[in-house]
Amino acid sequence: MADPTPVQPGADAAGTAPSGTDPVEIARSLIRCPSVTPQEGGALACLEGMLGAAGFTVHRVKLTGPDTPDVENLYARFGTKGPNLCFAGHTDVVPPGDPSHWRFPPFEGAIHGGLLYGRGAVDMKGGVAAFVAAGIDFAHSHGGAASEGEMAPGSISFLITGDEEGPAINGTEKLLRWLADRDERLDHCVLGEPSSRAVLGDMVKIGRRGSLSGTLTVHGKQGHVGYPHLADNPIPGLMKLLAGLSGEPLDSGNTHFQASNLEVVSVDVGNPAYNVIPAEARARFNVRFNELWTPQTLAAEIEKRLREAAGNSVRWSVDFEARSSDSFLTAPGAFVELAVEAIAQATGQTPELSTTGGTSDARFIKDYCPVIEFGLVGTTMHAVDESTPVDEIQALTRVYAGIIERYFATFGR
Repeated sequence: MADPTPVQPGADAAGTAPSGTDPVEIARSLIRCPSVTPQEGGALACLEGMLGAAGFTVHRVKLTGPDTPDVENLYARFGTKGPNLCFAGHTDVVPPGDPSHWRFPPFEGAIHGGLLYGRGAVDMKGGVAAFVAAGIDFAHSHGGAASEGEMAPGSISFLITGDEEGPAINGTEKLLRWLADRDERLDHCVLGEPSSRAVLGDMVKIGRRGSLSGTLTVHGKQGHVGYPHLADNPIPGLMKLLAGLSGEPLDSGNTHFQASNLEVVSVDVGNPAYNVIPAEARARFNVRFNELWTPQTLAAEIEKRLREAAGNSVRWSVDFEARSSDSFLTAPGAFVELAVEAIAQATGQTPELSTTGGTSDARFIKDYCPVIEFGLVGTTMHAVDESTPVDEIQALTRVYAGIIERYFATFGR
């Protein structure tokens, strides 16, 4: 990891920090910052101003790496003692596409019909605004100054990256290592990704499946289709091997995880001609797997199935992507229970404890502390006219405030 470069306060600010702790106004200010990965767009500068004024110690950290764009990140903390409850998230967003297709400009933060519109309203500037508002209220209730934060029952921190929607190389993973190098401890974490499925509060993520990707290549011999005996068509062999991979389920799942699934996402021979037998055929696949596997044991199982399907008649090779991720589970207990109680009180919903869906930055955080994910309803994330009800941003703020209150009542010293 390259040495982190400090960023001057307020640098490249595109948004104006709102006064007070209205989460909707904070969200609007963040949406007005065009922070398409890897651009900071003023979003972190906006947060830095608000959090610094509330008594947080704020670090802006620029992380770099070979052949990757520099990315700005932020870590802020109120209080100096443990336990340290961290809220994590990201301010970078995916591109909005053609702005003319949007009902309102994607970086305007328009409110209409009770909905807040804009790129990042759901994923996840609305969630960031909610936990920042809850955290600032906590700081205000304990003096509102860093020196007085020692009177609090513990610490509140925010870990916010600008590299979640991109390659995720110069973001949360490296920022966590930067914190560890400073002996900064996180005791528990709430990741504010949009986890709710249909209504706010109906689902909280207590884990995630792992991900393993690979490319299977079957090797043949190029030739003329009119003289197949002089060639070796790899396509029938590829079909045979793919059938061997998917013929039997990988597992049946368990209490907290659904069954692992292997999906073939691409089959290609790169052959534009009708009269040529290709030399090779390739298939790309991805496996979302549960805690019954590791990337290593899963790769071994895939290779075993391929060997059995190939026998002595098919020549093949398989290459696995280096950046796989493990599955993880934050087992139900005091931390999960207090979050469920806070969600139920603020929303009237008893959330399902889920491990479904794709990957998130929780895959990095889980190596440092227990982590759960809870946030807005994600139905419009990454879509044209991304939007969320303003009252759900306010309700989410109440959830996070309830988590904070219960957390220190349970774990505070």
